[in-house]
Amino acid sequence: MPGFAFLFPGQGAQAIGMGQQACETAPAARKLFDEASAILGYDLFATCTQGPAEKLQSTVVSQPAIYVCSLAALECLKKGDPTAVEKATATAGLSLGEYTALVFAGALSFVDGLRVVAKRGQAMQAAADANPGAMVSVLSMEKAKVEELVAAARGSEVLGIANFLCPGNLVVSGSAVACDRLAAEATQQGGRTVRLAVAGAFHTKMMQPADEALAQALAGVEIKPPRIPVWSNVDARPHSDPAEIRSLLVRQVVEPVLFEDLLRGLLATECERFYELGPGRVLAGLLKRVMRKAECVNIGC
Repeated sequence: MPGFAFLFPGQGAQAIGMGQQACETAPAARKLFDEASAILGYDLFATCTQGPAEKLQSTVVSQPAIYVCSLAALECLKKGDPTAVEKATATAGLSLGEYTALVFAGALSFVDGLRVVAKRGQAMQAAADANPGAMVSVLSMEKAKVEELVAAARGSEVLGIANFLCPGNLVVSGSAVACDRLAAEATQQGGRTVRLAVAGAFHTKMMQPADEALAQALAGVEIKPPRIPVWSNVDARPHSDPAEIRSLLVRQVVEPVLFEDLLRGLLATECERFYELGPGRVLAGLLKRVMRKAECVNIGC
């Protein structure tokens, strides 16, 4: 029977003011922020709603912030339309959002998920500080053409497609020099590029120290079989086995995000409706680029 698919955003969706609406709507949302603040050691709600922007944009803070805000949005949906949650048959998230999806599916507890996400953000920031890199969105170009440009621009540097988001929207990641070469050539050949405000070359081997730290963090938490399948960014397939989920989460840090394939897989299951829960509307936009007629309800925070 067709059901609902729940999608959760990743890093980059953060914006000052997020969390305010959710906490005014659902007391359970504010409880999540209070619990998270006690674990993280700073006032997460104040940071999300008041900034400063530099702090919220940092990888160390933005990852737990988006994680908590997305689950706060879920509390709003539970309060307003609990039957929608009951009809969920699949879930996924964009990179970081996969952890939120796992919590929603019952595979991770809120506290364990938060602790791992916080360590993930710290490890990725440390890897970026030790080995600086860059990420560039390439728009309005076919995948085959971007792959050709990447091969030509790479030279002796690290460079690869990190995010396959939707048709005409890919993100290239690697050394800053190689990213600059790629951006210049893509622009010259009619594409449009946007340098992303991120700390490093995420989803490449330049993040390798982070995957080792993440593996240690994940080893210390229990992952249960989820009540509904959680679709992985690494292979764009649904998973229910805890050992597979743990392995894929570690691989996700250094391997490309196959989000377009993931969305196509979910659409093939004939999902009746999609929900995007958390800050921003990026995932709804990606879904519409894959299938214009797909219905997606945004539950912001």
